[in-house]
Amino acid sequence: MKPSILDYTLEELSSKVKPSFRAKQIFNWTYTKYVDSFEDMKNLPKEMLNELKDEYLLNPLDIVKVEQSSDMSKKYLFGTSDNYTLETVLLPMKKEKRDIEGKVIQEAKWTICVSSQVGCKIGCSFCLTAKGGFKRDLSAGEIVAQVLWLKKDNNIPNNKAVNIVYMGMGEPLDNLENVVKAIRIFNEKDGLNIGMRRQTISTSGLSSQIKKLGELNLGVLLAISLHAVDDELREKLMPINKAYNIRSVIDAVKAFPIDQRKRVMFEYLVMGGLNDDMHSAKKLVKLLHGIKAKVNLIYFNPYPGSEFKRPSDKKMQEFKEYLNKHGVICTIRQSKGLDISAACGQLKEKTENDTA
Repeated sequence: MKPSILDYTLEELSSKVKPSFRAKQIFNWTYTKYVDSFEDMKNLPKEMLNELKDEYLLNPLDIVKVEQSSDMSKKYLFGTSDNYTLETVLLPMKKEKRDIEGKVIQEAKWTICVSSQVGCKIGCSFCLTAKGGFKRDLSAGEIVAQVLWLKKDNNIPNNKAVNIVYMGMGEPLDNLENVVKAIRIFNEKDGLNIGMRRQTISTSGLSSQIKKLGELNLGVLLAISLHAVDDELREKLMPINKAYNIRSVIDAVKAFPIDQRKRVMFEYLVMGGLNDDMHSAKKLVKLLHGIKAKVNLIYFNPYPGSEFKRPSDKKMQEFKEYLNKHGVICTIRQSKGLDISAACGQLKEKTENDTA
């Protein structure tokens, strides 16, 4: 399989393409002008274009399918060059607003939820991605390609930064090397220029890998998929808890370098009748004592065959109010894409079943 241009930082590409100033031109065509082929890079000599075509892919992913929700969120199914599929989600967070004279008074904002693996090894009982098993890690270029495709397909200009969350298919810290490489490529000033603090790693809690990520001190934000407040329930939901229990995760988070203006996000997937009670809320407050934390309550999105249920709005509000009242900032993530394949892995499975 050929490497992709998207696999390289500008420094790395400069060492491969001679003269090296051509690397910056390639970056400009790729990340600023969103060209579809090497032939579109008009200021490169023909001999170099032929070499690029022979040795590299420009983009390692193809769009297989897109579903758009009534709330304007979009889920993309991408195909890899070795015939695997993966999902990426575009979430519009704010619409552009203009005054009566046409001047922009509020910029549009987007969040892109990227995958880091084809499938996943973690095996969370509530996650549809886990049902398909683990296939392979994504390369740095395949991670970068997801964002590049979504910006291009939705006419988001190069100078409009997006927020990136590594919480699609796969466990990002289980593919740490390629994820870190992608973070650095996204941050390239001559590329997509997406700052480290616009990038959030969402992990199921691989304590040793949280430590490694922290030692790199990249400036990225951290989100922990907690989902339970005691080891017994968390082991049932997330088998990884047997290797990395709640205490080890909390200790790793306390040692993680976080900008003083930021907080560690704790994702708490709420399932009706399982972890939505006041006893769990009280234990969560105690667990997070001493951490500059923010809790994001997430409605469970049911999918066919799931044993778990969506919680009631009343339960969600009570849980949120208890945390806020006791000093823990808490929000409820507004579910998006409920009229499309919202659950992670759902579009992939549905498409594969339709073609089987």
